[in-house]
Amino acid sequence: MGIKRREFLKTLAITSGALAGVSGLRAGDKTKLNPDRFGVLSDLTYCVGCRRCEWACNEANDLPNQPLDSFSDTSVFENMRRPTSEKYTVVNSYPGKGLDGGELNVKVQCMHCEHPACASACIVGALKKHPDGPVTYDASACIGCRYCMIACPFQIPAYEYEKVLTPKVMKCTMCFERTIESGQLPACVEICPTEAIVFGHHKDLLELAHERIRKHPDRYIDHVYGEHEVGGTSWMYLSNQQFGDIGFPELGDKSPAQLTESIQHGIFKGFAGPIMLFGLLGIIMKVMKKEEENE
Repeated sequence: MGIKRREFLKTLAITSGALAGVSGLRAGDKTKLNPDRFGVLSDLTYCVGCRRCEWACNEANDLPNQPLDSFSDTSVFENMRRPTSEKYTVVNSYPGKGLDGGELNVKVQCMHCEHPACASACIVGALKKHPDGPVTYDASACIGCRYCMIACPFQIPAYEYEKVLTPKVMKCTMCFERTIESGQLPACVEICPTEAIVFGHHKDLLELAHERIRKHPDRYIDHVYGEHEVGGTSWMYLSNQQFGDIGFPELGDKSPAQLTESIQHGIFKGFAGPIMLFGLLGIIMKVMKKEEENE
C-alpha cells in the first residue's frame, strides 16, 4: 500500500519546520589548529625510489596491491604519475636531478593544507581539517559534487568513477586512524628504509628542516616547500632542486580557501534550506503522481 497524500503533507510540514531551523552549513568554519599538531617532512635527497611507501600505503588503506618485490619495477618512472582512486601516493623520478647527477625521486600525496581549499569547497563538510594535522574525509556526508577536486591546488582528490552505486573521494589521510587515534606512524613513514619521510610535530619538523638547510647548504636549496605555500601545509619537503623543476606547483602564500570561502559559504548558507526543501518537494510530487496513476 502506498503512502497517502495526507501523510505526505504531514511529512512535508514536519520537514519544512526542521529545515527552517537549519543554521547553515558549517563546512567553511575555521579549524583551530593545535600548536602541537602533527605533520610529515619528506627529504627528497634521501629518497632512493624503492616505492616501498606505495606498497605500505596500499596495505594500510585496503587498496589494490601487489607483492612488495614487484614495486622494485622502475619502468613506472617512464611516465609522471599522480595519485588515483586506487593509489593514495606515488613516487615519480627526475633523471639528472639527484645530488650525484642521478635520479631525484619525489613522493606525491595529499599535502594536508593548514587551510585546505578542498574543505572550503565542500558544501557539506565531508572534508575537514583535523586540529592535529590531517585533512580527513567522511564518505557518509559526501554528495559526490567533486568541488574538492576542482579546488585542490595540488590536484590530489580522486573520484571512484568506476563505482557507480557508492563512489567516494579518495586521498591520503595521513593514516589518521594509525597516527592520531592509535599513536602509530603513518604506514609510509614506518616502512621507509632511509628515513626520507619523517613524522612528528609540525613545529619540530620545521626546525629540523631549517637546521638541515643551515648545516648543509651544499645539499639543499634554501626553501622548505609547504612552510608558506597556500598558507602552509602539514606535509613539507626539502630538496636540492628548485621545486618548480620537479613537478611542484608554484603557489603563493595565501590559501585559495581564504579567498573564496567567505563568498561561497555565504551563498550556500542562505540557500541550503530552500535547496533541500525544493528537492524534497520534487521527490514528493514524483511519488504522488505515480500513486495517482496507479489508482
